[in-house]
Amino acid sequence: MNEETDMSAQAFLYIVAVILIVLAALPLPTRGFSLALLGAACALLAYAWPVITA
Repeated sequence: MNEETDMSAQAFLYIVAVILIVLAALPLPTRGFSLALLGAACALLAYAWPVITA
């Protein structure tokens, strides 16, 4: 993978994280999992993406 592909993957993960955190703020019924925790995990994965792929 080149640096541009890594950056787009990282940007995609950040966008998914933001969407999940926004959805977690809405009163949606979810069974057995937290959208906020899933969004936080996705944000952490995006933050660590350069270290993981290096």
